[in-house]
Amino acid sequence: MFKKILIANRGEIACRVIKTAKRMGIKTVAVYSDADSEALHVKMADEAVYIGSSKASESYLMSEKIITACRKTGAEAVHPGYGFLSENAAFCAALSKAGITFIGPNTKAIEAMGDKITSKKIAKDADISIVPGFMGLIDDADMAVKIANEITYPVMIKASAGGGGKGMRIATNDEETRQGFARSKSEAKSSFGDDRIFIEKFITKPRHIEIQVLGDKHGNVIYLGERECSIQRRNQKIIEEAPSPFLDVATRKAMGVEAVNLAKAVDYCSAGTVEFIVDEKRNFYFLEMNTRLQVEHPVTEMITGLDLVEQMLLVAAGEKLKIKQDDVKLSGWAMESRLYAEDPKRNFLPSVGRLKRYRPPQELKNKNLIVRNDTGVYEGAEISTFYDPMIAKLCTWSPTRKSAIYAMANALSEFEIEGVGNNIEFLQTVMGQERFINGDINTAYIEDEFPNGFFGATLTKKQKRDVIACAIMMQFLIAQRAGQASKKWVVFIDGEEILTKVNFIDGVGWKLKIGKDKNKAQGFVWHFGASLARIIWNDNERPILKVKQAGTGFNIQYCGADLTLKLLLPKAAKLMRYMPIKTTPDMSKYLLCPMPGQITRLNVKTGDIVEAGQGLAIVEAMKMENMLTAAKHARVKNINIEVGDVLAVDEVIMEFEEI
Repeated sequence: MFKKILIANRGEIACRVIKTAKRMGIKTVAVYSDADSEALHVKMADEAVYIGSSKASESYLMSEKIITACRKTGAEAVHPGYGFLSENAAFCAALSKAGITFIGPNTKAIEAMGDKITSKKIAKDADISIVPGFMGLIDDADMAVKIANEITYPVMIKASAGGGGKGMRIATNDEETRQGFARSKSEAKSSFGDDRIFIEKFITKPRHIEIQVLGDKHGNVIYLGERECSIQRRNQKIIEEAPSPFLDVATRKAMGVEAVNLAKAVDYCSAGTVEFIVDEKRNFYFLEMNTRLQVEHPVTEMITGLDLVEQMLLVAAGEKLKIKQDDVKLSGWAMESRLYAEDPKRNFLPSVGRLKRYRPPQELKNKNLIVRNDTGVYEGAEISTFYDPMIAKLCTWSPTRKSAIYAMANALSEFEIEGVGNNIEFLQTVMGQERFINGDINTAYIEDEFPNGFFGATLTKKQKRDVIACAIMMQFLIAQRAGQASKKWVVFIDGEEILTKVNFIDGVGWKLKIGKDKNKAQGFVWHFGASLARIIWNDNERPILKVKQAGTGFNIQYCGADLTLKLLLPKAAKLMRYMPIKTTPDMSKYLLCPMPGQITRLNVKTGDIVEAGQGLAIVEAMKMENMLTAAKHARVKNINIEVGDVLAVDEVIMEFEEI
């Protein structure tokens, strides 16, 4: 076994690899850029080597710097994590030439499966079902339109060297094909240094289900069940689970056999993932193979009891798999939520800044519940514009799917993040949706459930009761501490005025009156200044709420809703009716930057007349290009920026005037 390895990556995956290496007694070397000099993976590793500036192209993507770091530290092998150089055949070959082991598959497998066009041809030759499409190179937008019409719409435009949702667009007509081809080609060049594009049929309402495979250098390959990864935004997964609630035993086995056959066709050795799209009748089609560890690998580990990083290390060291296919048993259910620095209320646009508060739920493991949090940040760390905006991967395991979902909902309720926009509210909302709980999901789930965008959950009557009860019990404790005797409060919530009454009787509990409804709580767990509160109801439900004092009331986050409640004494509440209501200013005459990013293109100039939906500018953030469009028919009055400018959120790009 290796004595020392280098992790050619950053963030949570680097930390994840370090944990297993330490458990196995292997010393670790981290690499870091300017932006990551204080990163968690740097602090966790036994050694750390500086490799360049914050741009990935000048640090993490420079294979020669990784090799130099190995020679400097005596690292015998490199674990690439995912992203960056993990599926770079030239990097694998360079390591081999330098006498350094690559902890992953061989160069042949990376080359064959890393190119989506080549991989489709290999899959076809191996009698694996593939999606109809054009596997050759596409020269220009005109050719793309011709091919799309031959395949018939809708189609998926994809980068041959793509991954992580980058370089991918869905097109339903010729104009979308032209625009999608240009954007995919540009993103692919920026992210992978390879702008080759192919087009395939887009299957409506598909499920994204993937098979985890594991092979050694002695020809042994097994599959470790599947993961359901259908809930995605911008073609990137945000919620994964294992197993899939959709597959039956026969389909699971059939998909597993095909995945193993494909892996054997390229002499695959290491952990890898064969991705399929599955239609409503459980017909499945090969999508691609990721020749690396997947972001969502923890859910497979939780239902199989295997450590995939450990298996990768053992295989790379030349050991045979000690597990046979019949040894693989799937136990319980696992959920993973990807916590991102992004704003779901702005179409999931990325957010940057410092984590002023970062308090994940406590990790635990027992026979009925596992809570696991894979992360690469800490309170005070910074989320920069240079890399993927992932903050953490929160995972739960429980014997059944419903109990795993319930555990995830509770864990998300306890997860506190402040300082950057984040998607916790969105994840909480999905966990509470009946459709998700019933397993009725596909890759269009977000578009179906939130057709006009996500603006927070709408609470049920019972959930609203929880919020109001929490607020009035906190107010009671605060008033009692200040020597005030009032027990009646008017609560202003969602445009409603609700008269409430609260009292605490020692030995009995809390008596609450919310409007006309009377309630009784056995207990209330909260202390002054605390950011979490827990109500203990008579039915033993214990909802967890995030709370913060806000003026004459509280801001409460609960079940995906973010509410501000105002609490006033009845006399003061009467006077509130005479207060003027502030009007929201009209910002439609401005184009604002929706995220921190760089302007890479301007499509108009001062004086141009634009139409609703017309593309005006492109802003790039986290290697994703975002087209900004006009809201209405108008004339461009002024342009405040130039191509290349780096803008903050809501900075004015241009101003319009009516015509």
